[in-house]
Amino acid sequence: MSYSFSPETVSWMQEHKLDPTAPDKPGRYQDTPLILASRMDHEYVVEELLAAGVDVNQRNMDGTNALWAAVVSSSFRIAERLIEAGVDINNRNDNGATALMYAASAGKAEWVAWLLGHDADTTAQTIDGFTAVELASNVMCLKLLRHHKAPAQPTAAH
Repeated sequence: MSYSFSPETVSWMQEHKLDPTAPDKPGRYQDTPLILASRMDHEYVVEELLAAGVDVNQRNMDGTNALWAAVVSSSFRIAERLIEAGVDINNRNDNGATALMYAASAGKAEWVAWLLGHDADTTAQTIDGFTAVELASNVMCLKLLRHHKAPAQPTAAH
């Protein structure tokens, strides 16, 4: 991968003990530069990493991806860019949880609505069998999930 990062991005990566010459290489907690920049809401770093062609679906030691990190930091702009770049909206971490489940369990109704608007899977289950509806921590998240119409599944031709 040959990309010339800005001095600011190089400095940020070095400050976080990440290698600017290997932007897909994970650092602490197996966070890639993209995951860390998404969690820290550093949009300019995310933009440069995406321009460099990093793998948007790499996962950290917990199995979460950059989209989960963007939801944690409440960065809709970064999340939108990740979706445009092809991030897996339904990535499951090591416990089977998705970003939608995290948003519901954290009471982030605006994120539940956003993820549903991007066709997040409401039927996914954790390894313990819980769905986002069952993990919802407030009434607004619960209502959004219960009233969401899942995309129609194609029917088999007879």
